[in-house]
Amino acid sequence: MAKLSKEEREILKSVESGEWKPIAKKGAELERYREYARATFKKDRRVNIRISGKDLAAIQKRAVMEGIPYQTLISSILHKYLSGRLKEEGA
Repeated sequence: MAKLSKEEREILKSVESGEWKPIAKKGAELERYREYARATFKKDRRVNIRISGKDLAAIQKRAVMEGIPYQTLISSILHKYLSGRLKEEGA
């Protein structure tokens, strides 16, 4: 058996202690989260912004590393920030 990482050991301990429960109506839950995803990524408005060439190059480089188009990365960053899942450093 392969050696488990710290995170894997914590997950295993959590499962073995009974913290994980099966989801009732799994199909309904999956559809609910699919609908959230569709609403989150629905792009129904166009926005033009001006940013520095340096920032655009950095965004494009990061998008390549993530394997997504840079416009999608910008949209994702904005969404995460507005939903409170992305915070400024030191804030």
